[in-house]
Amino acid sequence: MEALENRVQAYAWGSLTAIPSLLGTPVTGAPQAELWLGAHPSAPSTLRNGVTLDHHLASAPARLLGGRVVERFGPQLPFLLKVLAAAQPLSLQAHPTLAQAKAGFAKEEAAGVPRTAGHRNYKDANHKPEIICALTEFHALCGFRRHADSVRLFKALGLDTSVLEHHGLRGYFEHVMSLPQAAQGGLVDQLVDASRTPVKGFEAECALAQKLSAQYPRDIGIVGALLLNLVVLAPGEALYLDAGNLHAYLEGTGVELMANSDNVLRGGLTPKHVDVPELLSVLDFVDGPAKVLRPTGAPEAVYATPAPDFRLSRLTLSGPYALPAGLPQILLVTEGTLTVGGQSFGRGQSLFIGADEALTVSGQATLFRATPGL
Repeated sequence: MEALENRVQAYAWGSLTAIPSLLGTPVTGAPQAELWLGAHPSAPSTLRNGVTLDHHLASAPARLLGGRVVERFGPQLPFLLKVLAAAQPLSLQAHPTLAQAKAGFAKEEAAGVPRTAGHRNYKDANHKPEIICALTEFHALCGFRRHADSVRLFKALGLDTSVLEHHGLRGYFEHVMSLPQAAQGGLVDQLVDASRTPVKGFEAECALAQKLSAQYPRDIGIVGALLLNLVVLAPGEALYLDAGNLHAYLEGTGVELMANSDNVLRGGLTPKHVDVPELLSVLDFVDGPAKVLRPTGAPEAVYATPAPDFRLSRLTLSGPYALPAGLPQILLVTEGTLTVGGQSFGRGQSLFIGADEALTVSGQATLFRATPGL
């Protein structure tokens, strides 16, 4: 068992207060967007002795990760746990499948594209399924809404829907993303101007178009955003985002767990690189309502997903609870005080438990537990 110190990522869209409030640290006036808990080489957690978690795991992978993890994923922690605190929308984005990530990474490696290059699509050869669980009310875009509903909205806004009606979501999205920049700007202006008068049944989407336009004027990602399901999660609810799901987090604080990857293909609402052909090659255009996940079980409530890389659960403790050995795990306390191995962990504190340890935790606490999904 090792207490962890974790790195904060100061992205521009981050909240000024949410992560300092969780950690009990002063507000600095700078945005604090993500708290990373794990062994990702970009920002690994640190043990109290100053050793980073990735180096600690490398010292004894069979013992600390367990045979099943090493056999399936190699000698590395297969997941990355985060606290995400968004005050402004993140980019419209999707992630590749494992096969797509391996092929894309190999292609860019062969072409000599530096891994730090701004136009690089694939930073590693891994997929990036993820789950976001709301700590506060959390607003997100997730997957394409029903085709017929998007036709109805866009018609009400006075947009030309002929391509959308006759060639479907894939044809329309490819069409608008491939327009010349001037034509994209004109289409966005038309949508934003029309959405100033809310469409019945789509009032929140019209308000979102106004908000996005103020931050990203004439960005074609605004059109893409209005094709997606707008979801508001209550605390404790979650979304699972598999490969190809076009999505964006808009506002709120949540616990995010993902495969240990940094592969992001963007579709707008960002000053960063957008590669339209590569994005289109990974997108899933299946339409329909977003599925909101609610956990099952007590005192450990599990968010069920198909991802082998990770498993997220929320423990609500009022006494002792046994954690079995066999898999590595990270615990993050979000409320109360947890006691384990004679040590106490309060709100915002976290620990790593190796696969060789079976421990009993206790206390009056709410905590999130991340393990591989094997």
